[in-house]
Amino acid sequence: MGLEGYAMAPDISPGGEPQPFLPSLAPSPLTPFTNNTVPTLSGLCMLNFSAVENLMRVTATDCWASFAPYLANVVCCPQFDATLVILMGQSSKNSGVLALNSTHSRHCLSDVEKILVSQGANETLPSICSVHSANLTGATCPVIDVAEFESSVDTSRLLSACEKIDPVKECCDQVCGNAILDAARKISLSGSSLDDCKSIVLRWLASKLDPSSANSVLRGLSSCNLNKVCPLDFPNITKVAAECEGPINNRTACCKAMDSYTSWLQRQSFLTNLQALNCAAMLGMKLQKANVSKNLYNLCHVNLRDFSIQASGCLLPSLPSDATFDKSSGISIICDLNDNIAAPWPSSSLEPVSSCNKTNKIPALPSPTSAQSGIHIENFMFLLLFASLLFLKMPP
Repeated sequence: MGLEGYAMAPDISPGGEPQPFLPSLAPSPLTPFTNNTVPTLSGLCMLNFSAVENLMRVTATDCWASFAPYLANVVCCPQFDATLVILMGQSSKNSGVLALNSTHSRHCLSDVEKILVSQGANETLPSICSVHSANLTGATCPVIDVAEFESSVDTSRLLSACEKIDPVKECCDQVCGNAILDAARKISLSGSSLDDCKSIVLRWLASKLDPSSANSVLRGLSSCNLNKVCPLDFPNITKVAAECEGPINNRTACCKAMDSYTSWLQRQSFLTNLQALNCAAMLGMKLQKANVSKNLYNLCHVNLRDFSIQASGCLLPSLPSDATFDKSSGISIICDLNDNIAAPWPSSSLEPVSSCNKTNKIPALPSPTSAQSGIHIENFMFLLLFASLLFLKMPP
């Protein structure tokens, strides 16, 4: 199910390699980027916004206005979260603390939101990403003082494990992840939330790295987590089950019901290739429990990209890069063209797809390049100009 205004999928050359595809750019309001406003801040937040100025611009682009909900789980919210962690960490160099009290946290989150919105970000970003002012406090973690933290934790080991990570190996070996967990345990007490203390650890780590390096580490860690799950909501499968259970008497009716169902999924979110594999497994298991025994993905030609936003079919690499902005072309994202393969029908047990599983039919994780160059999957990328998503609406 494609979007109106988009051309067909890219042609395949005689050599079998996809040709670059640039969908036509529908009219779109680029005012937030071309005419930035000057936000009126509270004057009550002492965080060092200038230290993360570049990251704020990246976040505003990743979370741009109407597109933020569709990029939320893969690009926007991971970048928003990383920016907040780095902002807190960089500011601790002057304040000596890794958390704010409840009053200052409210003012600071409001100021962050105003700055991002003034640069084009969605006005409801904290809501989209489920970020609250409490996220800037220490919550239940008892250690927020930098000096106390450094006297309680093996900071040399932590920094050595996390100052630079290989995102591919990290998701499998969890060298940095385990070091963060150990440090969090060191500063936690009975009744403390380990997640609250992990936030403190991440802020300290962000204070010891330059913002760009810290951002690469945090985005790499978040990719390990987001690729383990399927972020889609699955509506009731009753209609599909009714047409497709048992021996399937009417293939056309069955596949029509399946196509209608996946069209709803295609209105939710961009997915990474690994998320799509997990989503295919989850839906397949639901159908099997509803007495659908045939492989509907094979029968109805369901591909992995059918689970993602249907801007001519786009899955993001499992290490997605940031969105970019150009005054002439608008907002762009990088898509993985290695997604036009059949969705695998699940076996009897549902297990999360691992990026370490060498039997995956798609490149589980691309070879990372420098932060400046972004993520590259050789011969499997194209630039998607997706302003036409402004016209995407959920059916009544």
